[in-house]
This record gives sequence, structure tokens and C-alpha cells, in this order.
Amino acid sequence: MAELIRDGESLILKLSTAETLEGAHGDIRVPMSAVQSVTVLDDVIHAVHGIKMPGARIPGVFAMGTFLLGSETTFAIVHHRNKRGIKVNLADARFNALIIGLDDPEEVIAHLGL
Repeated sequence: MAELIRDGESLILKLSTAETLEGAHGDIRVPMSAVQSVTVLDDVIHAVHGIKMPGARIPGVFAMGTFLLGSETTFAIVHHRNKRGIKVNLADARFNALIIGLDDPEEVIAHLGL
């Protein structure tokens, strides 16, 4: 399962081996200065929009990979068992946002100090 980790001045989205394969991407590291806001999502799977490029997706079930919608690029890791999660809005980074399915998004936000 994907994990958000704070390493000094970096935020890391650490992916499992299966997520790396399904999402067609390795771990993502962004500077904390790129984090603009963090939002708790109560319906995380329906927050993922756009054309999958590349990755794996069954709409309403799971979404893993890069999603393009207009000029916005989002990286999502949402499993079918995740009802809730977070959206991390970024500036001056490869992705405009990260959407991650989590069991307890409030705990993760508090632990990371976001």
C-alpha cells in the first residue's frame, strides 16, 4: 500500500512493487515547498479524473498512474478498498496533484505536519 513519508524538506510517495508496476511509475519525491494544500477526500476514487497516461484504471474501482485533464497532471494511487484519501496540490512540480487512497487521512496529515 502506498505510503506518504516526510524526509527532511521532501515529501515522498513510496509505492509498493505492485503499485510501481500498475502505476507505471516509481516513488515520487517533491520538495515540501511545492506543497500548496492538502484536502481530505471522503470519496477518493471519484476524485480521479482525466485520461490515464500511463497506468491502470477501472472507473469507480481503482486508479493507479498518471491522469491528464487539460493542462493538469495528477498522479493517483487509489485501491478498491480505499473509500477515503487525500489530495496534495502541488506547484512547480512534475505533477499538479497527488491523490492517495488512505485508511485514515487525518492521521497521515497530522503525522506529516501538513
